[in-house]
Amino acid sequence: MPQRVDLTPAAADLLRRLVPVHGPVMFHQSGGCCDGSAPMCYPAGEFRVGAHDVHLGDLTVDGIDAVPVWMSGPQFEYWKHTHLTIDVVSGRGSGFSLEAPEGVRFLIRSRLLSDEESAELNG
Repeated sequence: MPQRVDLTPAAADLLRRLVPVHGPVMFHQSGGCCDGSAPMCYPAGEFRVGAHDVHLGDLTVDGIDAVPVWMSGPQFEYWKHTHLTIDVVSGRGSGFSLEAPEGVRFLIRSRLLSDEESAELNG
C-alpha cells in the first residue's frame, strides 16, 4: 500500500533528538500563511486535531513511537494528489514547533502521486 507521507533521514534524526526531551510527538500541516505552511511538530496530544483534519499516516522512526501526521481538511483537498516528505533544513522555524530552538525547521517536499498510487489511496 502506498503511503501519503514519509520523512528524510535528517528529519528522523531530529525527531530522535526531540522525543527524549518532549515525549512522543505529532505533526500537523495547516496550509495557512507564513509558518502555517510548514509542518508543525508538537508534543502528542498538545494540538487538538479538528473533525475535518485528515490523518495522512504514521511515520515510523527507529527508536521512538510512531509519529502521526495530520493535515487540515481544506489543505488536503489541494494536496490529496501528492506524496509528502517531511525534511529538515537550517534556519529558524516557527516558535510553536518543537524544532525552533534547534536552529532548524521542518519543511514539506512533495511530488505527484503516480496514477497507481492515487487509485489505491483515493479509491
